[in-house]
Amino acid sequence: MADIPVNKAAHPFDKTRFEALLNRRFFYAPSFEIYGGVAGLYDYGPPGSSLQANIIAEWRKHFIIEEHMLEIDSTIMTPAPVFETSGHVARFADWMVKDTKTGDVLRADHLVKGVLEARLAGDKEARGLAAQPPQKEDEKKKKKKGAVKNVAAVQQLPDDAVKEYEVILAQLDNYSGPELGELCRKYDIRNPDTDNEVTEPQQFNLMFTSSIGPTGQHPGYLRPETAQGHFLNFSRLLEFNNGRVPFASAQIGRSFRNEISPRAGLLRVREFTMAEIEHYVDPEDKRHERFDQVRDVVLDLLDRDVQASGKTQVRKISVGDAVAAGVIANETLGYFVARIHQFLVKIGVDPSRLRFRQHMANEMAHYAADCWDAEIQNSYGWTECVGCADRAAYDLTVHSKKTGHPLVVRQALKEPIITERLVAEFNKKVLGKTFGKDAGVIQSVFADLSETRLLEIQGELAQGSAVVTTPDGRELTLTHEVVTIERKTFKQSIREFTPNVIEPSFGLGRILYVLLEHNFWAREQDVERGVLSLPAVVAPTKVLIVPLSAKEEFNPLIQEVSSKLRKAGIFSRVDDSNTSIGKRYARNDELGTPFGVTLDFASVQNRTMTLRERDTTGQLIGDIDQVISVLVDLVNGNATWAEACNQLPTYDGVQAVD
Repeated sequence: MADIPVNKAAHPFDKTRFEALLNRRFFYAPSFEIYGGVAGLYDYGPPGSSLQANIIAEWRKHFIIEEHMLEIDSTIMTPAPVFETSGHVARFADWMVKDTKTGDVLRADHLVKGVLEARLAGDKEARGLAAQPPQKEDEKKKKKKGAVKNVAAVQQLPDDAVKEYEVILAQLDNYSGPELGELCRKYDIRNPDTDNEVTEPQQFNLMFTSSIGPTGQHPGYLRPETAQGHFLNFSRLLEFNNGRVPFASAQIGRSFRNEISPRAGLLRVREFTMAEIEHYVDPEDKRHERFDQVRDVVLDLLDRDVQASGKTQVRKISVGDAVAAGVIANETLGYFVARIHQFLVKIGVDPSRLRFRQHMANEMAHYAADCWDAEIQNSYGWTECVGCADRAAYDLTVHSKKTGHPLVVRQALKEPIITERLVAEFNKKVLGKTFGKDAGVIQSVFADLSETRLLEIQGELAQGSAVVTTPDGRELTLTHEVVTIERKTFKQSIREFTPNVIEPSFGLGRILYVLLEHNFWAREQDVERGVLSLPAVVAPTKVLIVPLSAKEEFNPLIQEVSSKLRKAGIFSRVDDSNTSIGKRYARNDELGTPFGVTLDFASVQNRTMTLRERDTTGQLIGDIDQVISVLVDLVNGNATWAEACNQLPTYDGVQAVD
């Protein structure tokens, strides 16, 4: 049978072999490596670049095309006033500590997490509950030098200490800088590389500073996110969309964050590719017209209340039920959380290792009303890979206030709204003559008065005069010669409002890394034969063409098959090396190539070709055109391997050759 069951869990995940594969096949590597490299900067090789491009292509289909989004491409270099207004200059920071002797810089929350998790691992080992994880190569080297304290020493902790550590870790994202410092003192948390104490946490702004112009007269920053480019172009986007909301803009591009201590490969870097969506919605109506299509999507949710209780248990709940219960704030936010889940699973993320964690009060971004992170479990723990925030009207409001440019929606009402209210009418000539420079102050005071207070002043004026208080506490007396208060009727045909923004934000490098981890395994019969089971939709190469001979008579067939696959939009490559066919397939299993076709001497005579599937290694056979037709359906997701097995006979390893 070609449809052979595969045991992908025959061997435990081996990070050393996994990283060796990524390095050997040049998925990515440290930038400037021959100069010694720079932490947090990486270059993608051919398979890594193709994988990222395919992830982006599927992201564009899944979101931009399916949701009719407006795609933009804004600049990386940004003038300082933009980020001063948005709040990034004041707030876009992490807490760092320094080794008191060496001066080494560490991110405070990562230090606390790493040390406490290591102590818990040592406790489990001491209790016989879990095997101690293998040490990293660099740790082994350091231990030989005697420079590192083993923070994961096998040592049983008191039961109450275990509970305390677990509660701290569950709430870690909610701690402020001073609170992280208190944890370091209370639990004697030190630099694990030196065993030295650390300083009190200090804030460090993560933006790269720069300047614009030859004299540096315009300070600027490399953007830490693409979002501001969306907001500053809102008026143009709204006009392009014929003045209607809801609508969404989307952007894929580079962002930069000067990470304090990048150590986890692609998971914490200083330059990375983001894909961000800004969905503009009426603040009074956050329903989504396609919500029913995702209502039944079941998610693993970790809400803020569970975290606040010191626990990390997720609950399975449908998006519809989560929105109805108020766990997820509104339909539009829930819709995008569900669509994020669908996208990640489609490109190959293991759904059993995917959860959505709600931000707690202290970690909520300054602009956010609610936020959920798609966190994906990997060998480094749970990693945030996508954020989905309700940014309310913050960004458009602050930029509008700063620039004087109205970033609002003007919406014609189906039925005009007729209202009556008290209004103050000033005799500006008398007002100016009587109060001089205070005339404007008086008008602004009246603009903020409630209906009740205006009614009181109306009565006081009828008695002769009324007293109002200025913002600086002075009392000014007014008469009916200066101001009169009358009830007037107003007809409102246009509603003006600042839209709210729902923002899904994707870190594509992180997604790429966890995708590789989730899809790496070793053959049951040979642990040295690594496989990347990447879905065809994102696999760097879709089809490997393997000619059994280098004879010239094979060339026309190779060219024919390659040409037909190209015309079908399928990326293939030919491996005509001298190694055995088994080794050629094994090499490409490591690259995640899902399918292979073999051309042999029977192909030359009979125009037959075998089709191999990567995971099962099962093979089918058929006419070249028939095999290509099946192959196109497999690569495009229109057929499964099981269905292909029903369309083509199983290859028994022998072909008739005259």
